[in-house]
Amino acid sequence: MRVLVVGSGGREHALVWKLAQSPGINALFCAPGNGGISRIASCVDIQAADVDRLLGFAKKEKVNLVVVGPENALAAGIVDTFEGAGIPAFGPRKIGSQIETSKVFAKTLMDKYGIPTAKFRRFEAFDDALAYIKGLATPYVIKADGLCAGKGAYIIKEPVEGEAVLREVLIQRVHGDAGREIIVESFLPGVETSYLVFADGTTIVPMLPSQDHKALLDNDQGPNTGGMGAYTPVPFVDGEMEGDIDSSIMKKTIDALRSEGITYKGVLYGGLMLEGRRPYVLEFNARFGDPETQPILFKMESDLLPIVSACAEGTLNSIGPIKWKQGVSLCVVIASRGYPEKPEKGKKIKGLEELDGQKDVFVFHAGTARQGDVYYTSGGRVLGVTVLGDTYADAIGKAYNAVSHIQFEGMYYRKDIGKKALGA
Repeated sequence: MRVLVVGSGGREHALVWKLAQSPGINALFCAPGNGGISRIASCVDIQAADVDRLLGFAKKEKVNLVVVGPENALAAGIVDTFEGAGIPAFGPRKIGSQIETSKVFAKTLMDKYGIPTAKFRRFEAFDDALAYIKGLATPYVIKADGLCAGKGAYIIKEPVEGEAVLREVLIQRVHGDAGREIIVESFLPGVETSYLVFADGTTIVPMLPSQDHKALLDNDQGPNTGGMGAYTPVPFVDGEMEGDIDSSIMKKTIDALRSEGITYKGVLYGGLMLEGRRPYVLEFNARFGDPETQPILFKMESDLLPIVSACAEGTLNSIGPIKWKQGVSLCVVIASRGYPEKPEKGKKIKGLEELDGQKDVFVFHAGTARQGDVYYTSGGRVLGVTVLGDTYADAIGKAYNAVSHIQFEGMYYRKDIGKKALGA
């Protein structure tokens, strides 16, 4: 099979790395890819949302399947375009990607079909929203409707903050059209987990629960990022809870979408809050998480190609449960100085060769560019050092030992990835 992976991050490196191990792969392309991906796939200089050029390339190279990484490509209708041209695609169509691209769409769907989530109200007018929040006790949450690169959710802890956020989003339009409409919702306390399933519109096949670390600094301090590390499995989600999440949230959402005339194929990612043993949906994403994908695929024993093919073709009921390696998989993200606001670029990366071939250690590339055998930083999140260990403590030790081999000017990483699992 000739497969095209779309995207350029650590998530896409993990997808390419896993697909490259499949005996069913004859040719593997990635657009646009990155420095690390270029070692195992043919990288194509076409941006992820440049759908027409991607289709032209896929036709020329006789691609049999496209696997879509980032949400901006889904929102641009890449799956609609490829399926319209007769090329199977892994990912939801544009209408299905609204589960991520529109908070209002997602919350309205959950409300209609009884999928557990925080109570909410939607607003377009500043005055109406302001009148409503004046009657609310803090904390509560304000979210812009559209995609805001992870910066569209605000936890309001003091009454004065609420009015300021409403002004920024609805009047000053700091998020542009993504903030044309907002939701105001109850604050949910508890423990966060990421829960991903494969879906073909009817059947779901769950992956292992994982935990992301969104804040830039240790102890969940500082600004939110795309994610500074992740691990799987999580000790506070047992088999019984997984079954509950599958039935009361993930399958129920796929069925709800189908009832609305939407056949949802690809990955459905539930960002969940666990209040005791009760799961609630904070948000949905319409694709693999980054960095959760790195430890999830590093721990996956099963061949990924038949699974993504079955999702695209609507035959996921022919795929049994996924087989997993024993132990704990953990990823530590190394970022550039200045991330997430203004990351420095062009710094030479040293020490990667020391980790080549090490058992149970792999460095997934994100913001890297390769010149010959030398890698340079080219983005905010640069590398994802991913390991497999026998226990949480073993995985943490292995990961940070591997990180210690890598150097570039201004590199930064959190020192506490996985620590929450030790105290669970």
